[in-house]
Amino acid sequence: MMNLRYVFSRLGLLFIAFSGIMLAMAAAFFLTQQITDHVIDFDVDLAFIISGGIGIVIGLTLWLTLRKGSRILGRREALLLVALSWIFGAALGALPFFIWAQLSEMASASQFQNFIDCYFEAMSGLTTTGATVLSDIESIPPSLLFWRAITHWLGGLGIVVLFVAVLPSLGVGGKKLFQVESTVLSPGGLQPQVKEAARVLVTIYLGMTLLEIIALKLAGMSLFDATCHTFSTLATGGLSTKNASIGHYANKPAIDFIIIVFMVFAGVNFALYHQFIKRRTLRVFQDTELRFYLLLIAAGTLLVFFSILNAGAPLVLTTGESVEAGLGQTLRQSLFTVVSLKTGTGFCTSDYNLWPFFTHAVLIFLMFSGGCSGSTAGGIKVIRLWILFKILIAEIERAFRPNVIRPVRVGGNTIDPDLKLSTIAYVLGTLVLLGLGSVAIMLLEGANPASDCSFTTAASASMSTICVIGPGLAQVGALENYGWFSGPSKAVMCVLMLLGRLEIFAIIVLFTPRFWRGD
Repeated sequence: MMNLRYVFSRLGLLFIAFSGIMLAMAAAFFLTQQITDHVIDFDVDLAFIISGGIGIVIGLTLWLTLRKGSRILGRREALLLVALSWIFGAALGALPFFIWAQLSEMASASQFQNFIDCYFEAMSGLTTTGATVLSDIESIPPSLLFWRAITHWLGGLGIVVLFVAVLPSLGVGGKKLFQVESTVLSPGGLQPQVKEAARVLVTIYLGMTLLEIIALKLAGMSLFDATCHTFSTLATGGLSTKNASIGHYANKPAIDFIIIVFMVFAGVNFALYHQFIKRRTLRVFQDTELRFYLLLIAAGTLLVFFSILNAGAPLVLTTGESVEAGLGQTLRQSLFTVVSLKTGTGFCTSDYNLWPFFTHAVLIFLMFSGGCSGSTAGGIKVIRLWILFKILIAEIERAFRPNVIRPVRVGGNTIDPDLKLSTIAYVLGTLVLLGLGSVAIMLLEGANPASDCSFTTAASASMSTICVIGPGLAQVGALENYGWFSGPSKAVMCVLMLLGRLEIFAIIVLFTPRFWRGD
């Protein structure tokens, strides 16, 4: 029988921790505003205090009433706890937006009047999707923009991973929980002790965060913007504090370069950083997935670069400014866009909707393939794409040499049949859900007389959410937002974001009767 008491008591601790961050934010912004003599936005502070208070009450209630009993955390309990953490974590994360909108008389508050919009924004943050309902980001109070960035940063490495790292009371069950949330614990990767492995991940993540904040500050960003964009970059999320995203800093090429470098870093398997720290440099650069990942970025950049040059049209930046498509500018925009969409970050500097059709095909492939396993990136992951390619080659050979039995190898390791089957099932499942999501959005928007949703938009929105990318094509492109979708369509996309972040099966199993019966 499933140990639900233990699951919900751990969920209560997560609520307490999440709410503590809200209350700390309210105190920090209140003190900052007093010290700097800025006008204190009591509505925002009150929204965080109320939200944090609600979370503390719920969390303490769950913890105090359910903490006694068995502390066994099996795989089923771990799966359920992971799913509930994201579902209810997003609901709690949405409260500051919603409560502020009810309290404030600012015109921008209307963008968060509906709870589904707030939930969409919070789910987008925690899943590091980066899709937004906001049409005027810069009109939102800084503390709420900072909260969006924090949800990104927490979601980047995984709420549950951080949860395991700082709450040793999970004991042996923590290992199961960590393995469900993170694919980093692979052979030759991090240490087998789950708490130690989680601490290593968090330390690496913190170190990279500090490095990027310092670099962006030196490149000309304010400390606030540098921090928010760092949180978004390392989480490969993409939520920005500017309406024009990173295009706002078009006159500061160093910022583009810094963000490109850290987006590439964020898309790499974090276990490789541990290998690098241990001075196993050769093993890092021999990693098949890493080399394929970098090859795809290089090839994608060149294809997009030459396609834009061949078109000869000027480039339109996200600020609305048109610039000549010279060699340097074209390479800069091509590289930034390819890295951003490949890693699922979703920052934009140029309106790629206006680029040639061929570039759209390249970008869609890169979005779908995603980053490396064990990274904060989205997509199906490069290693799965490589395994599929190897399986395809093997099957082609079998067509004309049926008697030859040649094992499928990746990086010198033989891929067993179970891994091949799970890879094919995952990619097929993603494609099926992508198609179902597209149809669902089309049907829901078709029932809305005020909507003018094309199939390209619906399919792009479905792919961008299940691959946790953020921007897509057409009406959800670089200069667009998701605020115009109907409530039911946003709910569908929230489900797709959750499925994509937890890699489908961790959620789908919850709907199978045997999962609950424990057969």
